[in-house]
Amino acid sequence: MAKAPRCLARTRAGTECQSPAVKGRQRCRMHGGTNPGAPSGNRNAHKHGGYSAKTKATARYLRDLARLLK
Repeated sequence: MAKAPRCLARTRAGTECQSPAVKGRQRCRMHGGTNPGAPSGNRNAHKHGGYSAKTKATARYLRDLARLLK
């Protein structure tokens, strides 16, 4: 345990963390060594087409049609 690689993340005191790193990682459990990281791909930027020009034109047409029928 004494010869295990150290985390070496910066602490709030400005020194390096001396906790042992998680096996296969470079950081300890307190500094993100057990976290697998962000998922691959950005699901929040998925293009759904809800604001495309075609969709907006269709909505405008339906709104005008409903206004005429009133």
